[in-house]
Amino acid sequence: MLEDRILKSSRLVLLAQSDGCCVYQMKNGTGDGTMTVYDIFPGVMLAYNDYHMENCFSEFQTAEDLLCIDHCREGRLEYPSKDAAYSYVESGDLKIDRRLKHTGHFSFPLSHYHGITVSFQLSEAARALPEEFRDFPVDLYGIQRKFCAGSSPMVLHGAPSIDHIFDELYAVPEKIKRAYFKIKVLELLLYLDALELPKSREERPYFYKSQVEKIKSMRALMAEHPERHYTMEELSARFNIPLTPMKSCFKSVYGSPISTYMRVFRMNRAAVLLRQERGTGIAEIAGRIGYDSPSKFAAAFKAVIGKTPLEYRRNLR
Repeated sequence: MLEDRILKSSRLVLLAQSDGCCVYQMKNGTGDGTMTVYDIFPGVMLAYNDYHMENCFSEFQTAEDLLCIDHCREGRLEYPSKDAAYSYVESGDLKIDRRLKHTGHFSFPLSHYHGITVSFQLSEAARALPEEFRDFPVDLYGIQRKFCAGSSPMVLHGAPSIDHIFDELYAVPEKIKRAYFKIKVLELLLYLDALELPKSREERPYFYKSQVEKIKSMRALMAEHPERHYTMEELSARFNIPLTPMKSCFKSVYGSPISTYMRVFRMNRAAVLLRQERGTGIAEIAGRIGYDSPSKFAAAFKAVIGKTPLEYRRNLR
């Protein structure tokens, strides 16, 4: 079964198993993740992916004909797109592929990733679906040819109705899950079959490994020294990367411009300090994340966290 090959090749540990459902866990030095897998039809699986880690390594390889559809609800996924180059899946994206390039190192730049995967083992699923639903009009092999005839995945960004199809899957009552999953899988296939792709589809940007490594080192430097406010020119010179590709690559890797990312990072760091160091003054915490003015810090904190630092600390239990 496909579940067994995933378990053997992806460094996953089986945590629990019940009728038609398996829960797997992955752990490494950067965190952990779980994958909850349901058998829907013969050859068809639906998995909830919840990862709180920076990266993972997959040894998954298959000679089977697969069609895998990944929906990203939260977080970001870095995946190999070309030789020594990477692209990114972000919230709301749908990635469709055959898992022909699913071996290797995968990163979660925001240290978390939440989403759903629907997987089809085509030879088995193509036999099972017509038996379950007479005259079902969707050709699974046709879907595969339409979206991922080659070895590279196709990523759909902002496709209409995608959120509607998947959002309902994140809050399904336990007693109707199995029946509801069947309906949603059929709805997804009908949607993909009817979706018209633009004739001149714009490829998602990709970045070479050398660029991505510089951007990750840049982010690590800023995270290590949140009290420093580096200028774009300083960062560009220090990491030997021109300004325009530096800004573009950072936004693709981390999902927001450098200044926005660091503002949110600093406020989250401040929230941790406010929780952990109850006796430390707010002005001192502001200084430790690069704010000389307590009033500017309070305004920035409220804009990100939704409360002033004083309100946040008062509401702690």
